[in-house]
Amino acid sequence: MMGIGESIGSAIFENLGRAAGRVQENKPLPADLLESDDAYLVVFDAPGATASDLQVRYVEDRVEVRLDRFREFYDDYEMTYPGRGLALDGSVTLPEDAVVDAGAASATLKGDGTLHVEIPKVEAHEADEPVGEQTAHDASEDADTAADADTAADAEDESTEE
Repeated sequence: MMGIGESIGSAIFENLGRAAGRVQENKPLPADLLESDDAYLVVFDAPGATASDLQVRYVEDRVEVRLDRFREFYDDYEMTYPGRGLALDGSVTLPEDAVVDAGAASATLKGDGTLHVEIPKVEAHEADEPVGEQTAHDASEDADTAADADTAADAEDESTEE
């Protein structure tokens, strides 16, 4: 009888957790848009992300972010409540009059779990033609997480030399 109760409880927790994860995946990543004289800065919440989890694109007048994170496994533990969403998206539309150099944009993943996307402004007379879509291939990481990126890059460099 005790086993049946535990089994039912486990199934309920699992279903609640999956529903919570789906709700999180359907909500856009929270973001702030800041502006200086020289650039726009978009700050996204990117909890639990690594640089390899992120895709950053500039499409027409929007900064779009896709975060595909993975759940770590822990020895001697079983998943009881899988409540975190794994595929998260967000976007921010720049002001209508914004003229930017999307090709010079940079994305930096901070140790506090935020992603900073900086897009430099250009003078209206310097802009030759509107940019349709630009993709940031890698999000750089700040000092708090750079050691992991260096280790991965070193391992990749060693594997390509063979």
